[in-house]
Amino acid sequence: MIEKLLPNGVAVAESFGEMPDVAPLAAEAGLIARAVDKRRKEFVTTRNCAREALGQLGIDPVPIMRGERGEPLWPRQVVGSLTHCDGYRAAIAGYTMQVRSLGMDAEPHGPLPEGVLEHVSVEPERQVLAARGDDLHWDRLLFCAKEATYKAWFPLTKRWLGFEDAHITFERTDEFAGTFRTELLVDGTTVDGGDPLLGFDGRWLIDSGLVIAVIAL
Repeated sequence: MIEKLLPNGVAVAESFGEMPDVAPLAAEAGLIARAVDKRRKEFVTTRNCAREALGQLGIDPVPIMRGERGEPLWPRQVVGSLTHCDGYRAAIAGYTMQVRSLGMDAEPHGPLPEGVLEHVSVEPERQVLAARGDDLHWDRLLFCAKEATYKAWFPLTKRWLGFEDAHITFERTDEFAGTFRTELLVDGTTVDGGDPLLGFDGRWLIDSGLVIAVIAL
């Protein structure tokens, strides 16, 4: 479903349900030793998607451990992103020689709970959303794009990025698809030796009851 949002060379694996016959690798088991059953199933299926994506890049199955902020730790010279929500799990991965960073998030296509928008947006974003009168849940799409932004940001900076630290604008290229631009409102100095980050360009899609936002830098 999301291949159309990504450039050539980025591998994609997704699942619309759990994979009951798949188990975590031994090194990962401790990460979910105390998890409830729902969380365990999400973890196992999403990690399996990650290994499927890595397999498309010619990489043998490896554990996908967690970093200091809970981010997935990918093999050397690989970047990637994971997402899961009700009814959907997905992973994307690519070599650093082709993409500098990846960020992806999926959410149900429904309104945000009352009061959440004020905490995940800046005033200019709320003003634009208030003026939109169509049938898309732009508040949920905004949240999704902010999550994708953070996932693309953190591996390059190793710093927190708050919802208030990014200003996102959207363009619609089709009835249920389009692009977005993230303007970063904080210092974008990176740790990978590359240029400082000023923003990200991303793409979004609404399909099968889901909102998906993807950044490939």
